[in-house]
Amino acid sequence: MFKPLLIEIGVEELPALPLLKILKDIKKSWSDILEENSLLCQFDFYYTPRRLVLWHREFPVVQSDREVELWGPPIEIAYKDNTPTQAALSFAKKCGVELEKIGTKVKGGKEFLYFHNLIKGKRSSSLLEGMLSKWLKSMPFDKMMRWGSLSEEFIRPIRWLQIRFVGEDVNVELFGVKNQDITYVHRMASFEPIAIDGYQAYFYELATNGVMLHQDKRREKILNDLKMIEKDEGVSIDVDSALLDEVVAMTENPTALLGSFDKEFLELPSEVIIASMKEHQRYFPVFVDGKLTNKFVVVSNALTQDFSKVIEGNERVLRPRLADAMFFYKNDLANKLSSEKLKTIGFMQGLGSMYDKVQREKKIVALLAEMYGLDGKLLERAIELSKADLATEMVNEFGSLQGIMGYYYAKALGEDERVALAIKEQYLPLGEKSELPTTPLSAVVALANKIDTIMALFSIGKIPTGSKDPFALRRAANGIIRIVLKYQFEFHIKTLFNRLSANYKEFDVTLLEQFFIERIYKTLKVNRSIITAVLSGGERDIVKLAQKVKALSSIVKSDGFDELFSTFKRVANISKQISGNLKVDETLFEKEEEKTLYNKFKKINSASYESYEQKLNALFSLKPELDSYFDNVMVNCEDEKLKKNRHNTIASIYLAFKMVADIKEISV
Repeated sequence: MFKPLLIEIGVEELPALPLLKILKDIKKSWSDILEENSLLCQFDFYYTPRRLVLWHREFPVVQSDREVELWGPPIEIAYKDNTPTQAALSFAKKCGVELEKIGTKVKGGKEFLYFHNLIKGKRSSSLLEGMLSKWLKSMPFDKMMRWGSLSEEFIRPIRWLQIRFVGEDVNVELFGVKNQDITYVHRMASFEPIAIDGYQAYFYELATNGVMLHQDKRREKILNDLKMIEKDEGVSIDVDSALLDEVVAMTENPTALLGSFDKEFLELPSEVIIASMKEHQRYFPVFVDGKLTNKFVVVSNALTQDFSKVIEGNERVLRPRLADAMFFYKNDLANKLSSEKLKTIGFMQGLGSMYDKVQREKKIVALLAEMYGLDGKLLERAIELSKADLATEMVNEFGSLQGIMGYYYAKALGEDERVALAIKEQYLPLGEKSELPTTPLSAVVALANKIDTIMALFSIGKIPTGSKDPFALRRAANGIIRIVLKYQFEFHIKTLFNRLSANYKEFDVTLLEQFFIERIYKTLKVNRSIITAVLSGGERDIVKLAQKVKALSSIVKSDGFDELFSTFKRVANISKQISGNLKVDETLFEKEEEKTLYNKFKKINSASYESYEQKLNALFSLKPELDSYFDNVMVNCEDEKLKKNRHNTIASIYLAFKMVADIKEISV
């Protein structure tokens, strides 16, 4: 039998970001609890700033009966001299009954203690208190609070509890609050509790008193309002998805409104205005023809027909925010950019200050400038100023603007445009799909920042383990690989890190090499064995490695490769025990197949190729000659001279392959 079940937990205003962070966990946790209690069913989960709601259209009134069948120890272990052993007593305890109620049953010709019982399902109403208590405690909010005399904790105080389960006797108390047939509506509609006499009444009272319960409906309402503003005003609104999620979670009765601010503030960099609006006020920025305007959109939670006061209030609040930003901007320009101020800003315990980081990065760009033929003076200047904005008032207020403010200040202070751009792009890429630096100069500055961070942290033992990577070193390594591949920079991970290691406390650089190799496996999304084959060939330059992987992958995926591979797998198997001088004495050739194979191989091996794929195709073209060779030439003959010469012939072909990839590592 099923009945509707409505659960509403009323709270003081929930902070939006912590709620959004664990939203998926909240719903999954309730589903898991239902399953644990044999009550799994469909449900909807709704949230507003003042309530968490579970709505079950069909909820089991009673748990299903279930059979319990437990097998215990064999009789000879359960009893010794007709006296029950600890094994028997423990089994009875596990079954929750006296030992006398435990029977026996034969299985596989052997007698065991056996318990069978039919457990009658409990009424679900009697289980709800424990289930809801477990659900609330399962919510992994970072910060919790206590209130009144309670020892229990939750993200915010619980103020009312409503559980509607018609015809069922539901007595639940959570955090000192007992369930009642009441709810609270929008504060501008009423501060008093509203009596509820049914499910439909609940949804009706909320809807008619300013509470849009379904979060998806609130999102839809906001987006429709934004579209109307764009159409009516001839503007475009930057709808940041994270900000939209936040305002959905902050409102019960959302209405998007257009406000404005003084045009004088447009003198500020647009990123500053946007950061001030988003981070401080949760406003959406407004653009015309791609340029930021002196307008903004605020999503109000007010329940009113006249929003003029709401707009005025938000405009009044924004002005001092922008005035502060203008003060910071002008003050920072007057103080100029200087890395000297970084001496008082720590980088990481054991690694000195941000000034020390800049000095290490200078050594990195000096080496890279020489390797890549770039302007060393420009690179040194870019690094000198790269972190200087961390000491500015603006970045102290808006941490998200680091690098961006350095760009604007550098431009305003007359620095080379390339230097300013490199400062702005030094942290790119920010993620897997993030854009990359747009110039080689910017790319090298970004590389220096990431290389130093990784090597410095490795030098003090801050190495990612398992899924833990608190300093985002994997992301930094991925960024290095992406930049190097875009600009085709020489980047031999073993050689380069060894050359730079003198700038850090002594550590095992092979760990860093292994770390990067694992990142390469993650970045180059191909058959893992192909990457292993190229690495086993000894390649450690990222660009060449990627080129070889691409070439080999293309051939491995081609039609007929399986047949090709069987021949060359044999080449690899014969060659794996062969080492030393691979000299081939052509005077020892007895068979025409030996001469034909070796002559073609010499021609292929001495030729020049425009790509690794061409070279591999040329080597794979030896298949007919190799097949004929294996059919007509006894490789492991009794004559040791002939045997060694034939081994060296095959191993020479294998070695030529290994210059690109170790073919024995390929799995198809």
